[in-house]
Parts: sequence; structure tokens; C-alpha cells
Amino acid sequence: MTDFDARAVSTIRGLAMDAPHAARSGHQGTAMALAPLAHVLFSRVMTYDAGRADWLDRDRFVLSAGHASILQYSLLHLAGFGLSLDDIKDFRQWGSATPGHPEVGHTAGVEVTTGPLGQGVANMVGMAVAEAQLRSRYGSEIFDHNVFGICGDGDLSEGLSHEAASLAGHLGLGKIVLCYDDNHITIDGETELALTDDAATRFRSYGWHVEELGDVGEDLDALEAGLRRAMAVTDKPSLVIIRTIIGTPAPDSANTAEAHGYAFFDEEIAATKTLMGVPADKTFYVPDDVLDEYRKLGLRGAEARAGWEGRVAEFAGDRATLEAQLSGTGLPGWEEALPTFDVGESIATRKASNGVLQALVPVVPGLTGGGADLTGNTGTVIKDEGVFSAANPGGRQIYFGIREHAMGAIANGMALHGGAIPVVGTFLVFADYMRAAVRLAALSEARSVFVWSHDSVGVGEDGPTHQPVEQVASLRAIPNLRVMRPADANETVAAWKIAMESGGPTAMITTRQNVPVLEGTSAEGVAQGAYVLHPADDAAITLVGTGSEVSVCVEAADALAASGIAARVVSMPCWELFEQLDAHAQAAVIPRTTPSLAIEAGSSMGWHRWVDDVIGIDRFGASAPGDTVLSELGINADNIVARARALIES
Repeated sequence: MTDFDARAVSTIRGLAMDAPHAARSGHQGTAMALAPLAHVLFSRVMTYDAGRADWLDRDRFVLSAGHASILQYSLLHLAGFGLSLDDIKDFRQWGSATPGHPEVGHTAGVEVTTGPLGQGVANMVGMAVAEAQLRSRYGSEIFDHNVFGICGDGDLSEGLSHEAASLAGHLGLGKIVLCYDDNHITIDGETELALTDDAATRFRSYGWHVEELGDVGEDLDALEAGLRRAMAVTDKPSLVIIRTIIGTPAPDSANTAEAHGYAFFDEEIAATKTLMGVPADKTFYVPDDVLDEYRKLGLRGAEARAGWEGRVAEFAGDRATLEAQLSGTGLPGWEEALPTFDVGESIATRKASNGVLQALVPVVPGLTGGGADLTGNTGTVIKDEGVFSAANPGGRQIYFGIREHAMGAIANGMALHGGAIPVVGTFLVFADYMRAAVRLAALSEARSVFVWSHDSVGVGEDGPTHQPVEQVASLRAIPNLRVMRPADANETVAAWKIAMESGGPTAMITTRQNVPVLEGTSAEGVAQGAYVLHPADDAAITLVGTGSEVSVCVEAADALAASGIAARVVSMPCWELFEQLDAHAQAAVIPRTTPSLAIEAGSSMGWHRWVDDVIGIDRFGASAPGDTVLSELGINADNIVARARALIES
């Protein structure tokens, strides 16, 4: 270890103690223990250019153990990513660039939003999938980079990491180098309280290369050698296991459960700094020469980045496709490929959705994905583009297996990597298995498309375990998630167009059962979230439907008209888009001057913000044919007519 190395590691450890102490909040010990490893990654191993944090062929760094965020912030400050020392001093404060856990898009140099354990591990898998597809399609001269990450016992305890690691090994994703901080400490105490897994054996069984480095947490050369051996293995992902002492080199609190959190105060911080040769009376101490040297290291990838830009400029292949993929758009005129469906046809929106996906894949080069063992059922089949595998990394159809949670988090990693628009599918009821990943997609503004089919008790005979009732309401509760529940095939086309033209995640909610293609469905109306599908002069009531229930509303409106009651029908495929309209525009669709009744085959929660009354399903379903279950639970024209009459009379 050179003098610079020793002083750089001590500087990182000093910041790891000082920032949480100033905030009276945070996690010091893990960051202190991992300072040597992070220093080796940022100063010796990773290829990046701090002056261009968004360079697409850079190595990626994912701190899955996101509670150790001060470690990443310290390196970003030293390497020159634009994070100032004042930002470090503002750790965990309102409006700061250094929040409690790393947030992509909030802090330059942070690749993904981490903190919920295991998510970062799965994000790495998605990034490696995106890299492999790009490298296969455009060549290693254009794309060839690694995905590095750090995880801890907590990450590897969560089931999500098992799902993701199993798939990564199966796919032979050789660009992954995951460093496991084996410190034997959790919040409750020693890991042996609840964990005695043999991680090395487990990951080898998943098809990973494993480097067991042992007690080398302070040996920079041994750390670098282990990382480089892992990087040399290109046909399988690598796990590098490093035994560390949490909180080292603190004299009293190191190797204790307390060191996991905020445990180092004035006296022990001073004592630790004295042991490291850092001025004990100075906080946030960053020597000028250390900072100067690190800033040079942060720019050492500039030459590689410039060379890459030159190769991209000279690329002799399909430039239009390359540019569209890198910008996340379709080829010029891609909208012309969108299908249309004839009024009177009867088609499940999951099948219509797959028809749109198939039409878009040839003209939107970034589209890729599949399903969690329900690829055909959910309409996430991608034909004629090959199956992604170790032997065919250019394939755009991905079989995720029965791994819903990993599938969602992998999709986020692909989206945040760039060059991919992931589409992933399962049954709506299993969105519950994906919820943590979906929430992080919304928080990260990851452009993931989640296709959830079999959207109501219309699933039928499989019964209440497979019939979603509360899921749509639950998804609508997530900020920044666009929940689209199209009424028919043409609304489904419009919903996909919105997903392709918008940032952030989209939830595409589709039916198992056939529904009629309705007269009057409007792409412009879908884009505003709700619109008048079935106008009526002097309407006495407004019926508001979503998804498969819109056609039932039309049937009920016809029945009301036959009895002399005019009813307006509104299709409301997306609450989130509708709430972006001003009050006047909303009132033009759902007037407050006449009573309004919403109909949805699911929880009534939230509907009263838009309407006066709701026909919903606030109980679990039952095992019977889908039409029977829907009708028995009140989703039928006769019940709508009766409730509409009662509402008008009241």
C-alpha cells in the first residue's frame, strides 16, 4: 500500500464517521470496513470518466448495501463527479445531494436507487443483460464494460438475491463482479443468529465463479488481484467474498452490531482518527494532495471515453438503429407500425397487447423482455428475435422463470443501464411479488413496462387466490407509476404508444377474457386519462368505467336509454393522466352537475375522488367461470342500471 493509498483510505473512513455524526443519523461501520475495497475499485479497477458520468460504455458500480451510502458519496466527491464537500456535510438533510440511500437521477454517479436489500444485486443482473445485448448487436468495439457491485449479508439473505443470482448464473452473465462483504454482523447481532449459509457453495451451484479472498479487507493488492481474476472469467458471473471487520479500525465499537448503524461519536471518532494518522481535531478532513491525486484518477478514463466516441462516430453498421436504441426511441415513422382493430371484434386486451408488442419490436430496437413462466399467457412473447441465453446474448425474448421479484428488479437495471426498454409480464395478482421493485421503478423513474394480465375476478375457475381485487388500487397508490387499464384493443394500442413516448414506468393491466372493440375509443382520449366514449344529450347520469367494465357500462347505458334515461359513458383508462388535467378539463369529462357512478371489477378504494358512487368488488372472489363470478359480484348491466336509477332518484 502506497502512502497515497493509505491516506486516501483514511480520508474515506474519516468522512464515513463525520457525515453520519453531523447528521446524527446514518451507517458508519460498513462504509469504514469497505473503504479499502471501494478505493481499489475507483482508483485501480473501474473504467469511468467522472467528467462524463453518463458515458454509456463506462463500468457500472452498484452499492446494493445502500445503507453504506456515505461510502459511495465519499468516492464520488474524491473522484470529481460534482459532489462537493458541502454536499457531504449536508448528509441526510432536506434537499441535499446526499440522501440516506443512493438515488439515481438525484446524485451524479449513482447508477441505481438502492437500500431495500437485494434490489441492487438484481439491478446488476439487468445491467449485465443490457450490456450483453448491446455488445452482441453492435460489437465489443462499441460496448464492452463490467458491472461491479457490493452487497452484504442482508442482500444475500433476501430471497430476491437468490432469484437474481440463479438466473444470472443460468444466463452466463460474465460481466458481473459482485463483492460480498462477509462481516458476520447484522442489526440484531452476529449473522449466526439466523444465517449459516455457505454462500460460496450456493453461488457455485448457481453457476457462478467464486473468489474466496478471506481476511484481506485491508490488503489493497490482494483485493485488486481477486477482482482482476474475477474479471478474467467471461463465461459466468463472479462473486468475490471478502472477510471484513465492520467499523475497523475503531478501537471500541469495531466488530459489534452497534457499528452497523450510528455508533461512533466524538471520543471514538477522535481515537480512530489518531490511529489512522488523521488530525483528530478536524472534521470532514480531505488533504489537498489526496484530493488532487484522486481528481486525476477520476479523469483517467477520459481517453477511453474519447476513443469510444470516435468508434461510435465511425460505426459503419445500422446507424439509425443504433441511435434509436441509445436514445430509447423508435425508428423514424415507428408509429405507423401500430395496429388498429375493427369495431365489433372481440379480443382479450392481453392478446391485443401482444399484437402491439410484436408490431413495435422491429421498429423500436430497445424493446426486449418476456414473462415469469407466463410469457404466452401474458402476451409478452417476442417472436423472431431469438431467445436471450449464454449462447445467444443478442436474443430479445427473455425467459425469467418463476422469479417475479427478480424479473421486476432486473427490468429496472436494464432500463437504468440505457439502450433497453424492458417489458416484463405476469398475472396481476402476482404483482404483489414484484411490489418492491415496482415501487423503486417509480422512485427511480426507470422506463420499465410491467404487463399484468388476468386483471380481475374474470380469471374465473382458478378462484380467489388468482383473482386480483385489491391490486389495481394498490398500484394506483404508488407515486409516479402510470397505471393503464385499457377498455379494448384500440385503447391498448394507445396505451402502448404512451408508454413508448413517456418517461418512467408503465403498468399495463390487461384482460384474460375477450372484450368487444368499442365504437368511439380514442387515442387522444386515452392520452388525457379519461374521455367521453358514449355521449348523451341532457345526460341524467355519467357512468365511468375502466378496463373490461367499459363495455358493460355501454350495455347499461343502452338499457337506460331504452327506458328514457340518458346516460353518458366515460372510459377512464388512467387516473394518473387524468389528474394532470386542470379542474375545468376534468369537469368536461365527468361533470359535477349530474350524478356519476363508477364501475370497476376490483376494490372501490379511491374512486370517490372522481364520482358519487361506486360499484366495485370489496371482497375476495370465488371459483367459477369468469362471467359467472363477475355477474354474481355485481359487474353486470342489470346491477348498473339499478344502481344508476337509485343514484338519480337520490
